[in-house]
This record gives sequence, structure tokens and C-alpha cells, in this order.
Amino acid sequence: MHDPARPGAAGGLPRLILTRPRAQAQDWVQRMARLGVSCDCLPLLDIAPLDPAPARQAWARLASQALLMFVSPNAVEHFFAARPPGMSWPAHTLAATVGPGSAQALLRQGVPPDLLRQPPPDSPSLDSEHLWPVLSGEDWQGREVLMVRGDGGREWLADRLREAGARVDAVSVYRRQAPCLSTEERAVLDHALAEPRAHVWLFSSAEAIDHLPALAGAGVDWSGGRAIATHERIARRARRLGLGHVVLTRPDAAAVATALQGPWD
Repeated sequence: MHDPARPGAAGGLPRLILTRPRAQAQDWVQRMARLGVSCDCLPLLDIAPLDPAPARQAWARLASQALLMFVSPNAVEHFFAARPPGMSWPAHTLAATVGPGSAQALLRQGVPPDLLRQPPPDSPSLDSEHLWPVLSGEDWQGREVLMVRGDGGREWLADRLREAGARVDAVSVYRRQAPCLSTEERAVLDHALAEPRAHVWLFSSAEAIDHLPALAGAGVDWSGGRAIATHERIARRARRLGLGHVVLTRPDAAAVATALQGPWD
């Protein structure tokens, strides 16, 4: 929760503005709090469920799949919400993801750790390009792969798998849309715009940044704003918005806490 009387975190750090969807926000608040970072939540993406019938159909053929690729924690949540009662994860089906949040969500849902594939912990970036070397050693010829996602995403990885001989399909389990801010969230945005140097944005989605100008209104000077981006593509979008200082870091709490320490000037 935002406290206007406390514009920065302990030790003089700026407050971190978390822009992830609401369902993921509290986990990040807790992780950052353990590292001494104060956060405000301002979701720039809203996640809406889709018809669960395609996900139920995917569960029915899950045993024939060599790999399921989950693009986000939301993909995990909505796919497993459609799981038939009593059904376990098949012992031969791999599950892949790029981010630690998605990996933890899969483990919580009962996916065995030895079936989980993700980029190495020391990867410079957590993305499809760094996941592919982990997967490329497998024989994909003629094997079935399912991408579990929102309305699109991870096309580069799907193309690599097809080139390796896999039969790749996709199931959409949610859609991304612009958020409708609560009164408290609107107050967070107003305070961030009024005191840009007391805050640092954390962006994990280029699409989320696209919603920010409409939410903020016309005439905003973004040049005093500062941001941490979790991918170069996201950083480029933040710079196009006009933010004066954007740094790139991995999408994990420790790396974000280190980046927050600056220098920012």
C-alpha cells in the first residue's frame, strides 16, 4: 500500500512501482520487502480468463505431449484451473518456462522438478533465446509441443521447435487488456507523476507500457521518469515513451533490488 508521507524506501531508495497484473503483485511485494524495498502496485495489464473448453481439451491429450511451454504465471494459473479432478502431470511430459515466477507456479501445481526446463540461473536474460539452448539438445522430430499462453506470444520459440521437427500447437487461456484502475491505484499513478524522482517503474511487459499514456493523460513530461526493464525490447519501449533513465536487469527480485540502488543521476 502506498504511504504518501513516505515517498522513498528505507535507506533513501526510491519507491518501486510494480506494474505486473494484480494476481502477481503481492508475491512481488513480499519478495521485495524481504530485500528492504518498498513498493507500490500499479497494474498496467489486466488479465481476463477465456473459455476454459480448449484448456480442458488440452488436458485430455496431455499424455501425448512431449512439452508444454508456459509463457507466464497467468498461463500456469488458468491452464491448471481447467485440470480434470484427480489428474496428475504425465511422467514423460516436460514443462518449460522462462521466468522464475512461472517455474515456481508450476512446482506448486505438482509438476516434478526433473521435468521442468528453464534458462540457467546465471543467464544474462530470461527469455526464449536463453531457453532454447536448454531445449535444443532434445530430439523434437515428430513430437508434439503445446504453447500455453494468452492471446499470442513466444512465436520465436515456436518457430525454433518447428524447425527442429516438432508439431507445435497453442492454446490461449487468458487475454491481456488495459486495466481499470482503483482509487488507490489512481493515487499511486498521480503521486508517481507528481514526484518522478521519488519512484522507479518496474516494467516486465512492453504491452503494459503501451497502456500508460492513456492512463496518465495527455501532456505528461516523462523525461524525469526512471525505470527498470526486464528485457531489452521492454527497455526500448520505455525509452520511446520518453523516460529519461532506463536500466536493464533480470526479472528476479535480487537483481531488481540491486538495480534500484542506482546510480540514477
